[in-house]
Amino acid sequence: MRLRSLAMVLGAACLLLLTGGPVSLAQQQPRQQQPQQRSLFQMFWQLPAQPQAVPAQPRQRVAPVVRRREAPVVVRDDPVIPKVDVSSHIVVMGDSLANLLANGLDDALNNRPDVEVVHKAKPDSGLVRSDFYDWPKAVSDLLASDQKISIGVVLLGLNDRQPIREGETVHDPLSPRWLELYRDRIDAIANAFAGKRVPLIWVGAPPMQNGRLSADLVTLNDLYRQRVEKAGGQYVDLWGGFVDAENRYTATGPDVSGQPVRLRLGDGIHFTTAGARKAAHFVDLVIRRMIEAAPQNSVIALPVSPETGAPSAPELQPGGVERLIDQMVAGVPTIGLPAALQARPLAGPIQPLTGQAAPSEQPLLASITEARGRGDAALQLERVFGQGIAPDPVSGRLDDYRWPR
Repeated sequence: MRLRSLAMVLGAACLLLLTGGPVSLAQQQPRQQQPQQRSLFQMFWQLPAQPQAVPAQPRQRVAPVVRRREAPVVVRDDPVIPKVDVSSHIVVMGDSLANLLANGLDDALNNRPDVEVVHKAKPDSGLVRSDFYDWPKAVSDLLASDQKISIGVVLLGLNDRQPIREGETVHDPLSPRWLELYRDRIDAIANAFAGKRVPLIWVGAPPMQNGRLSADLVTLNDLYRQRVEKAGGQYVDLWGGFVDAENRYTATGPDVSGQPVRLRLGDGIHFTTAGARKAAHFVDLVIRRMIEAAPQNSVIALPVSPETGAPSAPELQPGGVERLIDQMVAGVPTIGLPAALQARPLAGPIQPLTGQAAPSEQPLLASITEARGRGDAALQLERVFGQGIAPDPVSGRLDDYRWPR
């Protein structure tokens, strides 16, 4: 009996040694305090202990770093143009073509912040239908108002091929009486500007696709030129800028930069944007010349005759500019010109290349005739200049074309 009990105890002890101890004791200890245990079997056979799995610690999420976006730095290449007070006001009046011309002047004078273009055009207007819009009265009211006007620009005539009514009589377009009444209305506008001593630029109508309309506008343009220049204004001709080499209407042509573009719209009358800019180019040249010639910070004014009320400056009379040029070329001092122009003429005396010289003038060959003298030299000069016989060639010179021996 005792032997059986002892055998049972030894068997239980062996079983414990083989299994590593009771499992319940290992489970009662906390997992974080449980030591690493090795059984007697592992110790006997020098087997490494099996590592126990360590629970993964929860990962802490780190808040992302917020970077503040810096405002982008914008570098502008265009220079900062200082604010300049407007000293010159260009008032553009007329019909729909004048409205397009004003748009072109806005572009042409864009680099002049001291110049302002004032749009006063009235589409479908003209000098014939005063019941629709009376331009002479409108100009007088505008000059008497508070509107600042340095230079006036007028472009009319597109809608004026209509009969003019005088009382009960109706005059056909371009008839003699019609031209007289039309001329008086041009004079009313030109004299209104002359009376206020405000320069006037009258722009002639360009050619049209309709041949009959273009022919009538040629007559009106001649009338504009005569009446405006008589009143002291300046006439600007657009005809040459909108025709081809045969002086005929063309819808395309070079723009202000020389590139071929379309200058007129499909109706054959109005300008495109490039055409309006080209038309404004001719007027822009006159405007800049007037502004630069005027004193700074003053209104451009013209000297007016007290008797007639028209400008009395000689260069503003018909043919006055040509006479001044002739005087300056001849070296004659001109009264009324700036001192810089009076001090030195633009060119010296002109020698005629063709025709006969004046009796008082010494001929160009006089010095040669006097230098002929006598002897062999005189005979040689007489032969060359008198008879026109070339001198004998000299050996080694260019005119010696003889074959060498």
